[in-house]
Amino acid sequence: MKISMETPPQGTIRDWLDHQAATQGETEAFVFFDGQPAFRWGELHTQARRIAGHLTALGITKSESVAMLLPNGRESISYLFGVLYGGFRATVINLVAGDDAIGYALEHCDARFAIVGANQLEQFEKVKPAHISEITPGDIPSQHPDVQFFDLQADNQALLMYTSGTTGRPKGVVHTHASLLAGGWTTAVAHALEPHDRGLCVLPLYHINGLCVTIMGTLVSGGSLAIAPKFSVGQFWKQCAQAAVTWYSVVPTIISHLLHSDHDPTPETRSRIRFGRSASSALAPDVQTAFETRFGMPIIETMGLTETAAQILSNPLPPGMRKIGSPGKAFGNEVCILSPDLTSLPPNQQGEIAVRGPNVMAGYFKNPKATADTFALDGWLRSGDLGHVDDDGYFFVTGRLKELIIKGGENIAPREIDEALYSHADVIEAAAFARPCETYGERVEAAVRVKQGSLLTAEALGAICVKKLGRFKSPERDHFLAELPQGPSGKIQRLRLAELIS
Repeated sequence: MKISMETPPQGTIRDWLDHQAATQGETEAFVFFDGQPAFRWGELHTQARRIAGHLTALGITKSESVAMLLPNGRESISYLFGVLYGGFRATVINLVAGDDAIGYALEHCDARFAIVGANQLEQFEKVKPAHISEITPGDIPSQHPDVQFFDLQADNQALLMYTSGTTGRPKGVVHTHASLLAGGWTTAVAHALEPHDRGLCVLPLYHINGLCVTIMGTLVSGGSLAIAPKFSVGQFWKQCAQAAVTWYSVVPTIISHLLHSDHDPTPETRSRIRFGRSASSALAPDVQTAFETRFGMPIIETMGLTETAAQILSNPLPPGMRKIGSPGKAFGNEVCILSPDLTSLPPNQQGEIAVRGPNVMAGYFKNPKATADTFALDGWLRSGDLGHVDDDGYFFVTGRLKELIIKGGENIAPREIDEALYSHADVIEAAAFARPCETYGERVEAAVRVKQGSLLTAEALGAICVKKLGRFKSPERDHFLAELPQGPSGKIQRLRLAELIS
């Protein structure tokens, strides 16, 4: 089984793990920083089969949900592959979603069993439905049970992951073995991942970026991955050096935190890293330029969705042409711009970004209406993001449909305000948002986090915005916060700001 630049991976995740174990069983696949030993492909294969056998012996049926409440680490990798190998639907639970959201996901997913880490047992006990029994690492037998594994096909369900639910109840996104593998493949082909490459994952595995980009990208490329428990600004470059990584996947807030820190990579680390990858939300051009200038390594801006197993767009690697401010071109799928009547628009006209391809979800779990509303004609999945494509095929994102600020009947994209705020060197995090207004319907406000000791004032920040944007689009108030609300990937939750700030 070889990765192709033109054709998405065939078969199932079981097939690909079998292949990697057979062809490079003694090669390191996943390494960790918490003192736990690395997984070689052969050892991971043995452990996955053991877990799959145990789950099968419990009477879990094919494609049935198995909930997982596990932090990043050796256990989460072994159980993820064990669940997938057995033919069950891995239902990864967002550990920071809050009791209500966790309880809802556990109830909604129809799981009868949940794999629960030692540090998650207390939280699980508070919210678990009565019909769910927990499985802890000590429950797995040391020997492979004598069971017959379910036959698997590429279109069998493999993953159930819940959206953040910032605008309502979380929706459960269902992926198949085929779409998960295709999600890893789009990353591998866009970034030319080879077996000698080692990535660094600091994002949670219960987020699609951490799970699909880094884990599935590693599986299909045959490379290796270093998995950190979580992001630490003080440990990041040390981890890059310790694990000898050649690339990493992060989000814009992490890039900003690294830029404003006192920590630097060693010259050896700088020379080894081919690129850093940014996803989840728009990366401000000023931040990207400053980061690349300081650290001497390219940042490849990308775009992806939970519904598309992460990546749909990516800038090419150097020496290919990157366009700062754009998440790039389509790799492995098709992307277009739709008008309000859901017809395709020509270049340089704004509309809704839509995607079609092998990495697109099967649908929303137990929610046929949301599924139907999300898909347009001919299989196009509506992203909910506004943007346009230029004459070179590079896409530009201007904002979310639900996040547009409509002031006096004029649509204002929060992103352009964010970029004006980020243009000041002291701003670490920034997000514009709408506030109800009797005169204009909505008015513009913004929240920022600045580096410690900064003397930046709201007046000075306001003057920057007026100069760059004009008075109409500039925030009427700038709120200085110790931190901005973030989702599991580090993406700022813009829609929560109006609720949090009085």
